[in-house]
Parts: sequence; C-alpha cells; structure tokens
Amino acid sequence: MNTRIGVTAGAAVAAAAAIAGAAILIPSAQAGQDQPPEPRALSQPDAAQLGTELADGLGESAAGWYFDGDSGRLVMNVTDEDAAREAREQGAEPRIVQNSMASLRAATGTLRQQARIPGTAWSIDPRTNKVVVVADSTVTGDTWNSLTAVTDRMGDSVTVKRSEGEFKPFADGGDAIFGGGSRCSLGFNVTVNGAKAFLTAGHCGQVGQRWTADQAGNAPLGTTVVSQFPGADFALVGYDDQNADAPSTVDLKNGDVQAINRVEEASVGMPVQRSGSTTGLSQGTVTGLNATVNYGNGDIVDGLIQTDVCAEPGDSGGSMFSGDAAVGLTSGGSGDCTNGGVTFFQPVSTALAAVDGRIGDGS
Repeated sequence: MNTRIGVTAGAAVAAAAAIAGAAILIPSAQAGQDQPPEPRALSQPDAAQLGTELADGLGESAAGWYFDGDSGRLVMNVTDEDAAREAREQGAEPRIVQNSMASLRAATGTLRQQARIPGTAWSIDPRTNKVVVVADSTVTGDTWNSLTAVTDRMGDSVTVKRSEGEFKPFADGGDAIFGGGSRCSLGFNVTVNGAKAFLTAGHCGQVGQRWTADQAGNAPLGTTVVSQFPGADFALVGYDDQNADAPSTVDLKNGDVQAINRVEEASVGMPVQRSGSTTGLSQGTVTGLNATVNYGNGDIVDGLIQTDVCAEPGDSGGSMFSGDAAVGLTSGGSGDCTNGGVTFFQPVSTALAAVDGRIGDGS
C-alpha cells in the first residue's frame, strides 16, 4: 500500500524524484496509519462491561483486568501481542503480563489444599498479576513457616503480605439489628416471590433466628429464613410485618439516604462505600475478587470481594454499594476505622441468586 502511494505521487515528476519522494513519504504514511489508538476514558460501569466482554472474547489470552479510577481507563492484562492489539482496538489499555489466569487460579487451588491456615486470606490481584496472600497477626512461628514454605514453592505467581489485627467476622453489628445476643447491620431490603425481606451476613443468621430493631427486643423485625455460613456468608430475613416500610435505600448516616435501584458485580478498582451500624459510612476501593478467607475454627468462606474499606464489629451484614448499585454485604476482616485494614464482602448477586430475590428494579 505504501509503495503504491509513492508511485502515485511520483507520476507527476521525474522518476528519480519519485523514488526520493517515496523514501520520504513512506515512513510518514506508516506512522499515521499504524499509530495505535489511545485508550478510551470510561465510566466504571462501562469499564466493567468492556472488561467482561474482552475477557470472554480473548479467552486464555486474557489474564484479568482492573479499572484505573485516576485515568478512567480499563487496564487489560493479556499474555500475547495479538491479544494486546485487540484490547487496544476496543479502547482498553493492554498490559502484557507473565502469569495467565489459568496459572493464577491453579495457585489459589494449591493454597486451598496446602495452606489451610486460620488467619489467612488470598485473592487474585490483577494490578500485580499475582495471587496476594494476606496473613493476620495470629499467623506466627510454625504457622508462618508452614505458610511461607508453600508460597515459596509457588514462585512469582504469589506474594505474601501481613495485616494488622485478626481476621474475624464483624458480628457484634446501614441500620442496627439485634438477634441471638449479637448486633449486626441490615444490608439491603429485597423481595422474594413478592414477600418483603432483607439481606444480612450469614454468620449473623447463624446466631440469631429472631431479629429486632432494638437491643431490648421490643421492636420485632423479622425471622431468619435462609442462612449460609461458612462457604458463603449471607442470610435472608423475612419481615414479620409485610406492611412494614422497607424502601430500597441505604442510610448514609447524615440524615440522607442513597436509593438502590440495581445490582452490580464488583470489579477491581471500583470505588465503593459501606454503611454499618458501628462505624457509619466509609469508603474505599475493591482490591480483589473471589477471595478465600479462613476465619479459623473451620470457618472458610469463598468467593468474597476484598477491599481497603474499613469496618468494625457490629458492621457485619451492612451494605456495600457503588452509586445506586448494591454490591456486597459486610463479612469480616482485620483492622478498624482508626488505623484501616482489610475487609471482605459477600457479593449481593450471589446471595440474590441463591434465594431468588430481587432488589430495587434489578434482579
């Protein structure tokens, strides 16, 4: 194509001049035609949609993705140049990485089989293209040695970090609910086959069958219908009074509420907020997906959302949301809202699918 351009330009001048002109014009033409497109600035929901579509389309060449909130770009991890070219053409910012998604998933399987140590958690981090293992303050001595013996054999696919505090479900506590001697937080109001109910944490549902809005038990709310913990961490509580006001909103703890109209899957880099009865409203970012957390005593939960949002005892079950979208239910973690920490959330989408529930105008 470039040779034809040179010949056409030289038709009006001497042959020698045409050759010289082609030598000058060809690089310029190639530079203009081969310049790769710039990544598009996207909203977080649009980035999530594009990331999902690219991951499906690129198959084994895709190695995870995340949303860069500062630039508004979708960063797509890929394992070869062809996939990078396709991602760039679709508007993403490609990054060629070493570890495939298959190898990272295999690493999480190895950890689950060989590193079942209380006080540990792990998830795939697309920002580092590694499985990040987090060990809390209880993992010391022999248990620390056992953990690192496994991770050292796994090479560059895994990295280990320490977390202050102790991983534990935040059961003790938007709005406070009381049951079984514990305080938790209401997550989201939902409907199941037309009946009013709400979601909270499964470890709360395990200790409380009857729930009230006050500690004295004088303001009954509802009864636990479904509770899953460990494995997952969600519970469905049916309202005793089906005429009760149960709006699809989250308490922002400042006199205002956020309407919740839909459900959205979490993605790494997603900005989120959490509302809980102990610490009120806090915010942060999703840092990992499909996290496995070992709370100890055999309580292992899979499929969680990892974040840098803070939480404390009593916030369990509280709502994590992004704009008008329900995203997660507070499960547990380490740290507090003074020093920060790691907090894990049960995906709302999984809980709704399990109970055939609806939230807002979504499903």
